[in-house]
Amino acid sequence: MSEEDLGYSFFFEAGRRELGLADLPVARVISESRGAYRVKNENGEYLAKITGGQMFRARSREDYPAVGDWVAITELNDGHALIRGILPRRTVIKRRYGDRNKAGEKDEVQVIAANIDVAFIVESVDRDYSLNRLERYFAIAESGGVKPAIVLNKTDLLSGEELAGILAEIRKRFPAADIIPTSTATDAGLKELRERINKSRTYCFLGSSGVGKSSLINKLLQTSEIKTGDISSYSGRGKHITTRRQMYFLPGGPDAAAPTSRPGVGVGTGAGPDAAVGAGGMVIDNPGIREVGMTDVNRGIDTVFKEIAALAKECRYADCTHTHEPGCKVLAAARSGKLDEGKYLNYIELKKEAEYYEMNSAEKREKDRGFGKFLKQAKKELGKSGRKN
Repeated sequence: MSEEDLGYSFFFEAGRRELGLADLPVARVISESRGAYRVKNENGEYLAKITGGQMFRARSREDYPAVGDWVAITELNDGHALIRGILPRRTVIKRRYGDRNKAGEKDEVQVIAANIDVAFIVESVDRDYSLNRLERYFAIAESGGVKPAIVLNKTDLLSGEELAGILAEIRKRFPAADIIPTSTATDAGLKELRERINKSRTYCFLGSSGVGKSSLINKLLQTSEIKTGDISSYSGRGKHITTRRQMYFLPGGPDAAAPTSRPGVGVGTGAGPDAAVGAGGMVIDNPGIREVGMTDVNRGIDTVFKEIAALAKECRYADCTHTHEPGCKVLAAARSGKLDEGKYLNYIELKKEAEYYEMNSAEKREKDRGFGKFLKQAKKELGKSGRKN
């Protein structure tokens, strides 16, 4: 596979040159596990680690490589490599996770995947289905420059009338969204899903545990490469199996030879010399996400809630919270029924989460600046002390 097949473009090449890494080969991160990364380029695959200097300079988990990243590497012996730098990200999907740590500091941001073209947000029609959760995922995707699409899975559990009702409900809330109803039990919608995946482009599957992400990717791969769990008799949902993020390479089309994989690699290598492995695009499987916390996603929220964002511009006060202020056009629209109540309440909740994150991030930046000033002053004083001696 060439670098272009893997999604490399002028954007990444420009970033490589700006960082002074033009003399180093590049590779794409296709999996990550416990600080070790598997990267791939036209020369093959490597097990890679970052340098100690990068660890020292990293200020948060965002500064570490993520699946989908392009990195500059030094190729070593025996299929190993050293990551020298991360190229700028064209798009990114990230979330806030966890609570405050033992030091009382705000929870961290986790990069789910980088340089994604489309995020397939998977929800099943059983207990997982939630319009509010879909809006949350949409806001995260849009804020990172990623186009979201909805995959409504396990449709075989519904009658035709029930499915039509749910699809109408989704279209009312997401009038411009691409919606793909699917079922791995009957193969319904799989052809339509496969047709949306194009060469040299990267797609990420997001959703809760048990919604069928891995099963869908297995169908696209035309193999049983990813382990999937049995349905729990207690909850009626699939058991959590995927434990790490992994990029897979699709065959060139529905008639291409089925791919196989080498142990430990997790990437289709082709069933024969004519198998167009990788020509069908790249997909990333993710562990199930229980909680999708907001980060700096105000732009994404305003994109998802365009109608509300337009109304907000007409409010009497520029800092209107849209909860109690007189002259609030958003609140008036919600009370009159012009604005869907569920959509309004979810907008308010997501806005509060995003603002809370930004407030705490600002506090942390101020704290970092203060510590930087302290270090600078301390070095200056130590320098003076050394000259006196």
